Amino acid sequence: MRAIAMESSSCYTKRLSRGCRLCRKGSKMVLLVTGKCGQTCYYCPLSEAKKGRDVVYANERPVQEDGEVIEEALSIGARGTGVTGGDPLAVMDRTVHYITLLKERFGAAHHIHLYTATVDREKYLRLQDAGLDELRVHPPLQDWTRLESIGLARAIQGLRMRVGFEVPALPGERDGLLSICRFAAEHGLDFVNLNELEVSETNCQALLGRGFHIRSDISSAMQGSQELALDVMEEMGSAVPIHFCSSSFKDQVQLRERLKRRAKRVARPLDLITSEGMVLLGVVEAEDLDAAAEALREMEVPEELMFLDRKRKRLEVASWVLEDLAAELPFRCFLVEEYPTADRLEVEREPLN
Repeated sequence: MRAIAMESSSCYTKRLSRGCRLCRKGSKMVLLVTGKCGQTCYYCPLSEAKKGRDVVYANERPVQEDGEVIEEALSIGARGTGVTGGDPLAVMDRTVHYITLLKERFGAAHHIHLYTATVDREKYLRLQDAGLDELRVHPPLQDWTRLESIGLARAIQGLRMRVGFEVPALPGERDGLLSICRFAAEHGLDFVNLNELEVSETNCQALLGRGFHIRSDISSAMQGSQELALDVMEEMGSAVPIHFCSSSFKDQVQLRERLKRRAKRVARPLDLITSEGMVLLGVVEAEDLDAAAEALREMEVPEELMFLDRKRKRLEVASWVLEDLAAELPFRCFLVEEYPTADRLEVEREPLN
């Protein structure tokens, strides 16, 4: 069966799961409910700030209370949430709480999918009762070729929610990937998602130590992963819906679309939004920020086009205004591009004077 092409070399057969369709539009919030996990997968790309730590993040935002989760969902106009970890089933009560919270606030139409390495029917039923729409099972590598022996068939039997697999396309693991796809076909699972293997700060040593190679200097993808996924898709034909999600798709499509959605909702009058969903603004750095703000007022800069950010120790000004005035100011002035996310990560800075 011929694969259906998507953006950034991703593709699928038959159909995409609803969770993937929403991710493609950037309309899913990523809710990490814990960095803890009972598995030790060498390829896990989770960052140092999250891996093994019992922390909660809504997209890039650290979470301390429920209201912050709701605020983040609203900030991107989320139509759904992907619950991830770590393993969300390692903190079952917390996971059920967040599923319930989101369903009560946004209604049954708010689509929630969840990733887990845990096989446990009672926990699956509890998730289903809480309102989970889509379960994505990530069996440990050692179980890929012996799925019939780990109780998964019984654990998912009769579940009303959608159930599928999501695993990385690990070069050298063709037999295991085919085993996963055949199990999915034989037991009526709804989909198999194959993710392109990616290198990160936490798995780099493990991947390179096993002989994997990074595809290029401008990519985080590993050689051979995409080719293997396409080979498996061709071998399986139409037996089960398979989706290959490329490394570049996550950045160039999924993340970009989410950033654009967020930027539209959080932009202030002084912010300029780029075509990529980034925020462009002017920044003034000074020993006395109040004096800098007063100087701009004397130059008739409207209050709505500047903001004194004491936490970051800077005065933010509309970029087009600061570009015109920088030469006349005795302060350090910059044109800054940053993410519209909660952490406002800066990606580029250009001096204006």
